[in-house]
Amino acid sequence: MSDTADATKLGGFAGLNLAQVHDAIADAIGDREALVFRDRRFTHGEVAARSRRFANFLVGLGITTHTERKNLENWQSGQDHVALYMYNGNEYLECLLGCVKARAAGANINFRYVAEELRYVLNDANAKAIVYHACFAPVVAEVLPHIGPQKALIQVDDGSGEPLLPGALDYEEVLAAASPDKLDLNYSPDDLYLLYTGGTTGMPKGVLWRQGDFLASPLGGKRADGSVIENIDDYVAIAIKSKGYRSLPAPPFMHGTGQLIALAAWTRGDGVVLQNVVERLDPADLLERVETERVNMLALVGDAFARPILEEMDRSSRDLSSLRIILTSGVILSATVKAALIERLPKLTIIDTLGSSESGPHVQNITGAQGKSEGAEFRISKDTVVFNKDKTGLLEPGHEGLGWFAVGKNVPLGYLGDAEKTAQAFPIFNGRRYVVPGDRVRLISDRVIEFHGRDNMTINSGGEKIFVEEVEKAVQHHPGVAGVIVTSRPSERWGNEVIAVVALKNAATETDLLAEAEKHIARYKLPKAFVFVDELPRAANGKPDYQQAKTLASEI
Repeated sequence: MSDTADATKLGGFAGLNLAQVHDAIADAIGDREALVFRDRRFTHGEVAARSRRFANFLVGLGITTHTERKNLENWQSGQDHVALYMYNGNEYLECLLGCVKARAAGANINFRYVAEELRYVLNDANAKAIVYHACFAPVVAEVLPHIGPQKALIQVDDGSGEPLLPGALDYEEVLAAASPDKLDLNYSPDDLYLLYTGGTTGMPKGVLWRQGDFLASPLGGKRADGSVIENIDDYVAIAIKSKGYRSLPAPPFMHGTGQLIALAAWTRGDGVVLQNVVERLDPADLLERVETERVNMLALVGDAFARPILEEMDRSSRDLSSLRIILTSGVILSATVKAALIERLPKLTIIDTLGSSESGPHVQNITGAQGKSEGAEFRISKDTVVFNKDKTGLLEPGHEGLGWFAVGKNVPLGYLGDAEKTAQAFPIFNGRRYVVPGDRVRLISDRVIEFHGRDNMTINSGGEKIFVEEVEKAVQHHPGVAGVIVTSRPSERWGNEVIAVVALKNAATETDLLAEAEKHIARYKLPKAFVFVDELPRAANGKPDYQQAKTLASEI
């Protein structure tokens, strides 16, 4: 596979800039309701003005673009990055758009991270400012001595009572003092949209999307015939015709799915409803929002979200007749859960999408209204291909063995600051840049694919991507551990759950190991169970035998 082509310019696609598209739509439908969050309602015009206030504040600090795309490698960013360390709320979406309008880029931070993880990602992103909910102020204070200098700390009041950190600014006061005027900047389709992965590449990596490609692929900027919308007037015309369709993205904005659902809705001229309870999944709250706000589309993350929601449906009596689509991303819904949902809501259509921060949603399984299903097959876009084992050629339908899922149009540039992983995950083949996110697949026909999961180094648990080496390192911090292999076993609710196979050199209990590991990684990454062995299973070459470890995990 050649790596000599200029991947930045492959395909000749330009596209549009999200800042300009959003402002143009807001100019046309400014009085239409765009967002409902708790007791606050915002029109498209108000969201646009508030995001521009934040953008003007950032530019006033010099947080913007400093080097244009043409002068950079694919793994480099010429823009400043702003860390967004918050729960869902209007502030998160305003900041995302504000960064875009300042020609900066927001960096989504997992709010479950412990201080050690937070420090890593803030340094990796080279964050120049942090916007955070007040409840996270103690963790921010802990990491500040260990990261680069910040041009601003912006604290969002969340009712927790945490005082402002020294030198920090209140978010609403920042907006009130800034101008809502449009910014006179040289916007470009090459401006970046930054999405941090949850660990499918190892430690979290920042995926660098050109906004032109980001609008066309993850945000669904295409016409019914599949052609890309390349004219702002066409976006405006579509938005004007919108009938006010309402989406509720239940996943946290710290992951890509929630962001994409909300921003895609606004580029169509539609509305977004957010749950009231944002710190955790609250099925009663979600269904109350669906009923009261007449939500049409609910975005979830697999059975981990859907099973508790089904239980709540059976506990309560609610009018959910407005709900027409449930979309799940990252983890597919099980057949039994799909059947149960459609039994309760016969007019519902369920859309399973498989994708990643790197690829966008190029794979779907649709269970239609009245329970008519496409079955277990996943339909793929025409831009999807399957590489052979060595990634030196493309496989044809009906091939032997497994290949690598890949997408070859409107894909990201690379991983922030990582030339090696960029070359691995975004290879050049026959003059085109592809993304190969790591899924093993079998191509059944030109438009149908069979998924066999990721490499054994990544575990998808309830939609969260967990890198096994990170968990292994956390467990190995305990002095009693001689060695550890982290693997997974099937889970009815989570899809998969983390299991640690451990060899000890000194006495230690599961409680001891968990207490040490949670100092280094977020709680959702911690092993759900341990298998203690005298010696770790190893292959003939001496390397850890992950297949045997998985077998051991399945036996407990």
